[in-house]
Amino acid sequence: MAANAYTLVIGTKNVSSWSLRPWVLMRQAGIGFDEMLVKLRQTTTSPEILQYSPSGLVPVLKHGDLTIWDSLAIAEYLNERHPTARLWPADAGVRAEARSVAAEMHSGFRELRYGLPMNFTGNNLKPEINEQCAADIRRIVAVWKGCRARHGAGGPFLFGAFSIADAMYAPVASRFSSYTAKLADYGDDGSAEAYRAMMMALPAMINWGLAA
Repeated sequence: MAANAYTLVIGTKNVSSWSLRPWVLMRQAGIGFDEMLVKLRQTTTSPEILQYSPSGLVPVLKHGDLTIWDSLAIAEYLNERHPTARLWPADAGVRAEARSVAAEMHSGFRELRYGLPMNFTGNNLKPEINEQCAADIRRIVAVWKGCRARHGAGGPFLFGAFSIADAMYAPVASRFSSYTAKLADYGDDGSAEAYRAMMMALPAMINWGLAA
């Protein structure tokens, strides 16, 4: 496939958590794309996004005449078009687990999003943690710990090698880096914190942060 066959429409990098997911996935997998950035929270934001996205939301992947306007749908499309990138684990059972983990992030953790909104360049920010937000953090810590315990022998990511599941949790790693919530207070034995630090040290994440 020719480089930059894709155009990825994203929002402001400091705050657009959903945009980060396919962006870091494509960078990490070495899939070339052109980037189109729409500034969020402006009076022109909505009409500009609607030029590219029928939902009025970002991210959006453009590939020829095709438009894909959901982060997980983008990831699945890229997985189908780039099988050698191995964006899901090869084993069917592990792949089902990875899809479950990714889908849980895609559809859940509402209070975490409100209590720790993404501010990628933020530092020592004070979160607003209610009971449900705390439960969300504990669940994410449990997911990360469990995945690393079961699959860590294959590499540093949730399922050993990098996968769509890691891309889905990339914004969460940034949230835990920007806010003062300590994962040890939510059941971490150190493995979730190690995973957070590893994710934030990825060149793709560093480059996103520099642009943000």
